[in-house]
Amino acid sequence: MSYAKKVVPVLVAVALAIGLAACGSSGDSSTSSTASSGGEGKAGAVPTIVIRNGEPVGGIKELEYDAGDTIRFKVESDVADEVHFHGYDVMEDVAAGGSVSFDVPAEIEGIFEVELEGRKEQIAEIQVNP
Repeated sequence: MSYAKKVVPVLVAVALAIGLAACGSSGDSSTSSTASSGGEGKAGAVPTIVIRNGEPVGGIKELEYDAGDTIRFKVESDVADEVHFHGYDVMEDVAAGGSVSFDVPAEIEGIFEVELEGRKEQIAEIQVNP
């Protein structure tokens, strides 16, 4: 078999894979405001809320998702506390200097607060659209 006959199928497979990946990224289920607010974007980046001195760096993070999506975000904190995702009633303890990740099906529509429970400090607002 000639070199060209070996290489052409590989190139076709690579082109198909790139094309499928491009098509798949346009079907991102997060809204454009999610990506612009640091939400999960087309590259799959998970939004991170950074806590410094017990407060969210840059203020309360606003994240937006559509019902049926998966709500994903991470909290990196320099203080120990419980991170409480209200409405969904999901709680995770974060150690000082540690991080916790949330991965929750967006099944309840509305606007929900995420806070450092012990400090009563709101760190994020999650909006789930119909």
